[in-house]
Amino acid sequence: MANTKSAIKTTRRIQRQTKVNKSRKGRYKNALKRMNSLIDAKNKKDALSFLPKLNSELMRIAKTGVIKKRNASRNVSRITKRINSL
Repeated sequence: MANTKSAIKTTRRIQRQTKVNKSRKGRYKNALKRMNSLIDAKNKKDALSFLPKLNSELMRIAKTGVIKKRNASRNVSRITKRINSL
């Protein structure tokens, strides 16, 4: 258990930030799931229209440090490749 005033404040801040990061990660995972379901349904038109939103969401998450930028770029690249192969 934290035994100094600054350590107590730090643990409070970490708890708040953990909640924020979990919600951001949930938005990221939901966006990926939605795109994967569009691709699995072979719905190229809707997938292409959702791609900029997905890219924006992934880069926003990467900017905050929840995932790395390379991870976001790799996901966008693979999804774009899958859409083009439909």
